[in-house]
Amino acid sequence: MLRFLFNPRHALILLILFLIYAAVWAIHPVDIKDWALENALTALFVVFLILTHRRMPLTNISYTCIFVFLCLHTVGAHYTYSLVPYNDWSTKFFGRPLDPILGWQRNNFDRVVHFLFGFLLAYPIREVFLRVAGAKGIWGYYLPLDLTMSFSMVYELIEWAAAVVFGGDLGQAYVGSQGDPWDAQKDMALASLGALISMGIVAFINWKFDKNFGAEFRDSLSVKQDIGPLGEKKLREMLRQETPRA
Repeated sequence: MLRFLFNPRHALILLILFLIYAAVWAIHPVDIKDWALENALTALFVVFLILTHRRMPLTNISYTCIFVFLCLHTVGAHYTYSLVPYNDWSTKFFGRPLDPILGWQRNNFDRVVHFLFGFLLAYPIREVFLRVAGAKGIWGYYLPLDLTMSFSMVYELIEWAAAVVFGGDLGQAYVGSQGDPWDAQKDMALASLGALISMGIVAFINWKFDKNFGAEFRDSLSVKQDIGPLGEKKLREMLRQETPRA
């Protein structure tokens, strides 16, 4: 497994595996319209990763996290999230349905995937913040959490918009609220919890093995005097520097 993780062709292998995997799950989906709607963002995301790979390739760990999440989402898209038969799978392999064991009263596959959205994707988001924005210290952990929460909120808005636009059974299948009026809030909370746990694990590892962890953390909280915000002083300087018009 570790040898595969260090393989220089790791990202390409994962892409090929995912395309094959997605093609198999594209066969006879439960609701073809919902399947197409669910996979629209997935297709755009995969294309984005391909186009940005040369300019900013992510680490193999980040690509693996993304791969696992997309595989789970593909299953949800095939069945629609509310109808994923994980109880049948549990009964087949372990002799008992999963819901009674965990005390669940509804199909919670969507809740699990929302949690894993935060848990798995916060890491690659952190990588982008570190490499593009130069985030350090606390900001290398808080900003990925914050952006994951924002993405979760945006996705819930997309679901709401799709339900309004398409309506009917398609809108209900895409939202997958299963009659829960607090479904969106719970989904966002689980995504936030997943991201929080993920960043907590990364912070613990860095605290344990990075000798500069404490100094970098403290420096990230210090005031940078050479960088002024757009307040009244900065605005006055900009107005004084403005070239008079003829």
